[in-house]
Amino acid sequence: MSGLPVGWAEVPLEMLVEVLDSARVPLNATERMQRIGCKPIDALFPYYGATGRVGEIDDFLFDEPLLLLGEDGVPFFDRLRHKAYLVQGKCWINNHAHVLRAMSAAVDRRYLAGYLNVFDYNGFVTGSTRLKLTQAAMRAIPVMVPPLSEQKRIADKLDAVLAREDACREHLDRVPEILKRFRQSVLAAATSGELTREWREERGLDGDWATRSLGSLLTDVRYGTSKKCSYQPRTTPVLRIPNVVNGTITHDDMKYAEFDEDERAKLALVVGDLLVIRSNGSVGILGRTALVSEREAGFLYAGYLIRLRPDTRKALPKYLSLVLSSPASRERIELNARSTTGVNNINADEIRSFRVPLPNLGEQREIVRRVSHLFAHADRLEACLAAARGLVEPTTPSLLAKAFRGELVRQDPNDEPACELLARLKARGASEGTRSCRGKPRVPGREETKGSRRAFSDGDSAQ
Repeated sequence: MSGLPVGWAEVPLEMLVEVLDSARVPLNATERMQRIGCKPIDALFPYYGATGRVGEIDDFLFDEPLLLLGEDGVPFFDRLRHKAYLVQGKCWINNHAHVLRAMSAAVDRRYLAGYLNVFDYNGFVTGSTRLKLTQAAMRAIPVMVPPLSEQKRIADKLDAVLAREDACREHLDRVPEILKRFRQSVLAAATSGELTREWREERGLDGDWATRSLGSLLTDVRYGTSKKCSYQPRTTPVLRIPNVVNGTITHDDMKYAEFDEDERAKLALVVGDLLVIRSNGSVGILGRTALVSEREAGFLYAGYLIRLRPDTRKALPKYLSLVLSSPASRERIELNARSTTGVNNINADEIRSFRVPLPNLGEQREIVRRVSHLFAHADRLEACLAAARGLVEPTTPSLLAKAFRGELVRQDPNDEPACELLARLKARGASEGTRSCRGKPRVPGREETKGSRRAFSDGDSAQ
């Protein structure tokens, strides 16, 4: 036990808890719905599973403060995800979570939950696609136990600091939706004439816009190739649905194919072409548009995409891309394309007949300029968000690592050492099954190594 902070002990988890797994009763969703029926919400009780509350039920099995530790289907190797959580009061617990009653005379359940959330489960869980923590392995988890008073100080400190960090994450998590709404508002203003209203007034221009069919603004509308593609780099890259993202083209997940000169002449992309997703199971993806840049010139495109080649004497490609990405256009596309067969489509004739609000070329350029400026501002905010998350995300594992190394709160020499407390409780028979601090059951199938205590450090990998 060398390396433990002064007054700490290391014991298997089963010395600190009473395992109540035998009292669990699983129910599937259908059984629960049949039992719930039309009963009022105040007549129902929480129903808990592997990582938290998963519904309600009309009865309860437990009515006390408990610690739940996931048994299967839990992200055991993700340092930022919870594996253990606290419940209190009347509730029902299924068989995907171990049910533990912490021995309050020896351990603070808040401390124990935090410890189990950052514990390294390598060697304790089994399975490849669905990880499982058996009861035998769970009982053998080695727990570093400070004096009880120090546990409470650690738990109090973690409660206060983690609450602030959780609040910070909640604020950050709201930013992407705010930026999404901002971009949608910009597109709506740009394609309604509101974004450039003052620009027109300053020039004494007529505020009325024409409305044209999209087909009248194009020189060509063409479906993509049906040729089978592969990931093996060949002569020509072929853009597909995954490459059309947020108005631009990504080169991730690229496929390739061989084409003859006739196919290249018909289907090769040029700068300013628009690619539109014309067929997909998801209505939200259908009609998504991307503008071809110099990087994609000469590429070909697959059959679920349709190429629009703008007549630049009438409309700027970038302006048409903004129109097709606007909330009003997206709503019209999704409404017209919904299918009961599960495959949603828009065809060339529907695209040609699509109505487009059209200012003159000078105002189109001004719209493109203003939208680009505002979107660049949103991009910078997203970069700031990513940086902020990069600062916040590591703080919880680092904080917890310090807590369970004995570095988070002060140590009081007057605290009763954990080993003495556990020995005294054993002698009094206060905790059933409590054993000497020195005992450490071996996890079945786990290789014994020198110093079996699981180390916690700021840089520990959860994998």
